Amino acid sequence: MKVVLLQDVKALGKKGTVVEVAEGYARNFLLPKKLGAPATAENLNTLKLKKANEERVAAALLEEAKALAAKIEAASVTVSIKGGENGKTYGSVSTKEIAEAVKQQLGLDIDKKKIVLADPIKTFGTHETAVKLHREVQAKLSVKVVEA
Repeated sequence: MKVVLLQDVKALGKKGTVVEVAEGYARNFLLPKKLGAPATAENLNTLKLKKANEERVAAALLEEAKALAAKIEAASVTVSIKGGENGKTYGSVSTKEIAEAVKQQLGLDIDKKKIVLADPIKTFGTHETAVKLHREVQAKLSVKVVEA
């Protein structure tokens, strides 16, 4: 019996795939637990429409991330930190401080978990940080660290 999976089923397949299973397995396990539906023309058409809609949404999110990346790369933010003698800083600049500076100075709301620092910023000057906006889109943000 052909079944369209409505959820991921271990050792059988992922959500949205059409699989061939034994009739008893489908009738007694998959269908009552709403893990699958019979592969009728109506269910296959619904599956096709859902996949097309998900692709459209994914493409829109990708375009939105690319536009945001262009805005981020064109701008820079300034973060002030306390400093001591010889240009040394007290502490370091964290992703939280960078995210707050982006929100205040650029008006963009970026999650601090999306900002990637290779090493902690412990010196004054201009530093490049990566911002992961989408799994395919990564932007470079220029962070200028000045003494408070």
